[in-house]
Amino acid sequence: MQTVQHSEQTLKTALISKNPALASQYEKLDAGQRRLMNEAFRPDSDLFGPITLHSQSDWINSHPEAPQDFEEFFSDPYRKTPSPAKCSIYIQCIGSLGNTRSISEEYVRWLKGYCEAFFYGLRVKLLEPVPVSATRCSFRINDNTQNLQIHAGVGIFSFARYGSDFYSSHYEGKVKKLQKKSSSDYSVFDNYYIPEVTSVLLLRSCKTLTHEIGHIFGLRHCQWLACLMQGSNHLEEADRRPLNLCPICLRKLQSAVGFSIEERYKALVRWIDDESTDTPGVTPKHSCEDNVNLPKPVEAFKEWKEWITKCLAILQK
Repeated sequence: MQTVQHSEQTLKTALISKNPALASQYEKLDAGQRRLMNEAFRPDSDLFGPITLHSQSDWINSHPEAPQDFEEFFSDPYRKTPSPAKCSIYIQCIGSLGNTRSISEEYVRWLKGYCEAFFYGLRVKLLEPVPVSATRCSFRINDNTQNLQIHAGVGIFSFARYGSDFYSSHYEGKVKKLQKKSSSDYSVFDNYYIPEVTSVLLLRSCKTLTHEIGHIFGLRHCQWLACLMQGSNHLEEADRRPLNLCPICLRKLQSAVGFSIEERYKALVRWIDDESTDTPGVTPKHSCEDNVNLPKPVEAFKEWKEWITKCLAILQK
């Protein structure tokens, strides 16, 4: 195992910047926020630790990238910044999830609630689900798995890859050539195989959803500390990746969205504690079908809640 270790000065520069204007901006944060972010510089901190690499197949080893500090993020002219006229995140389910439509709707509402807490202050809206064939997106084939992937210019991820047989030859999403067509024609699946809805699946989905939306806001893969924004090449590495943002990525997101760190953490705790999906949004036309009230499986979020509680204690000192 290899540890990616940075010096205290390197981390300070990445977070605070040597740019006087950005350093002054940091000093204007309240004492609690600075106290929390400064945990990044403590070698013995139990909140923010170094990145660990377990094999040559891990993301940093196989995808060399220049690290992005706060100054580089802030100066990026192409990053997306919400405005009063554009302050909504849209989520649309492609295909179905679970055995019934109601399970699919409930699951996506859980993700909506988590997303609203994570990107605190922004609205999250659910669009009506559509079959894969209705997206009119182009497709690509993964060179390693030979599975069909949607190729789009928006944040998109698949629940299917969290299934136990995704990498097997029996997976139902394997590319199948159509008969009497050119070699570039492939069948399109309106319903991918979806794994069983569990607490671990929900945890993985929340990680991936917020990671991909983070990219839309201009956060690149993190190479500073263990962080949600780390890249991952495989499920084992994705499971090692924490739910939290490191202080450098947290400052980036706060700069883009403008939330109170304390209120954001409180919202995340409320999402974990609240078993219902009581969040406003699109009411699907078929919501009365197979009407169920599923308990939100949050067992896998226990450590995450304990971590947030420690952060809140530092913020509120």
